[in-house]
Amino acid sequence: MTWQTASEQLAALRRREVSAIELTDQAIARIEAEDGALNAVVVRDFERARTAARAADDRRARGQDAALLGLPMTVKECFDVAGLPTTWGLAGTENGRAAEDAVAVARLKAAGAVVLGKTNVPVMLADWQSVNPIHGFTRNPWNLDRTPGGSSGGSAAALAAGFVALEAGTDLAGSIRVPAAFCGVYGHKPSHGLVPLRGSAPPGVPRLSVGPVVDMAVAGPMARSPADLALALDVMAGPDSDLAGAWRLALPPARHATLGDYRVLVLDQHPLMPTAAAIRSRLNAVADDLARAGCTVGRAAPGLPDLAMVGRVFGRLLLSFFGAGMPRQAYDAMRARATGADDDPQTALTLSHRGWLEADYQRVYIRHLWRQVFAAWDVVLCPVMPTTAFAHDHGDENTRVLAVDGQPIPYNDQSAWCGIANMAGLPATAVPAGLDADGLPIGLQAIGPFMEDRTPIAFAGMLAQAIGGFVPPQAGTARG
Repeated sequence: MTWQTASEQLAALRRREVSAIELTDQAIARIEAEDGALNAVVVRDFERARTAARAADDRRARGQDAALLGLPMTVKECFDVAGLPTTWGLAGTENGRAAEDAVAVARLKAAGAVVLGKTNVPVMLADWQSVNPIHGFTRNPWNLDRTPGGSSGGSAAALAAGFVALEAGTDLAGSIRVPAAFCGVYGHKPSHGLVPLRGSAPPGVPRLSVGPVVDMAVAGPMARSPADLALALDVMAGPDSDLAGAWRLALPPARHATLGDYRVLVLDQHPLMPTAAAIRSRLNAVADDLARAGCTVGRAAPGLPDLAMVGRVFGRLLLSFFGAGMPRQAYDAMRARATGADDDPQTALTLSHRGWLEADYQRVYIRHLWRQVFAAWDVVLCPVMPTTAFAHDHGDENTRVLAVDGQPIPYNDQSAWCGIANMAGLPATAVPAGLDADGLPIGLQAIGPFMEDRTPIAFAGMLAQAIGGFVPPQAGTARG
């Protein structure tokens, strides 16, 4: 059952073809045998998982069922799991233990999921690689010399390697979609605010009965099929306890039930970032497939937000987010050096509340433009990243350089495509779309209208039927 989807494993459980403890033992055996080369599942909780699996089998024997009853899975290291450390990769924090589960984890467990452990992340979730001084770095199952992405890199690697069929990740600047694209799996960045983030915070941040609204950051599912994304999102989404007394979530259905009815706006060039020819070529081939399937496919739209402006506003908001978490002494020193210019990173990192509100007002206008675009189009299909998975580089992040078809670009400029959805709070589903000449996965993203998460997920499912979906890493592909 290594390559079965979560839905397929759950169907087998319901038919009593396999037990939860058998599925759990199979997953544990595969992790123990193969994760040495990948280093994806870095916090292991196997004995408690076995206890939970036996309890799931007992429930099923009594005639009970639940959405995820008996399904083994892992979660990203940034989520609190009661009794396990939550380090965010920060050295010296590995001896702490979470007192209770994060909201997302508690909901997955309540739905019957069996949590085997937690998967690797970069320090403070702030890299497109997954490396930290506690657990080391995670490798890509497709090629051990390449990164699986970040910050949910361990999550994507565990899925692509067949360790588990379902994962929970987070996404601020592509942290679900980038690893999904690099590892050839599916990932969904929900609409902002859809899944509570309470219980996903760095060590030292107080755990309270209410959680902050974290700008642009979301939690969401990762899987090997779009149907599993929908299944997990239904479990994870909904108001936190302090809001649940006043409202309930009722996501609208997908806009269409047939692929040919979708109106797809295809974007293959970004004004702030070159994109590899292999990715653009594959995107355009998919666009041709969609047209042949009957979709209305466009390349431009009246009122489309200026992607350069989107990128600049996203950059200011993102840097301001990171600056707010800097140590006070470093923040004050950077503030003293800030020039006040719009293109000065130090100014953005130390943005005043007035400056942040100015950027936020621009964001509101951009969200208005996207709403008009989605009145005429159902999804926007575009790249996730400018390249496929790149080689490990754990040097100084500020001096790293990435090559796009031989053209050097600053490492930290890679977020241009991902930032489109994060800045406006839009839902976006990462979709595997084939391999490049080096045998590495090419990932695209379907961006949908705000709070219409079922639309890009459903589109991804129909697209998989048309072009193929997840395939396991090819035998002999992994090198290193």
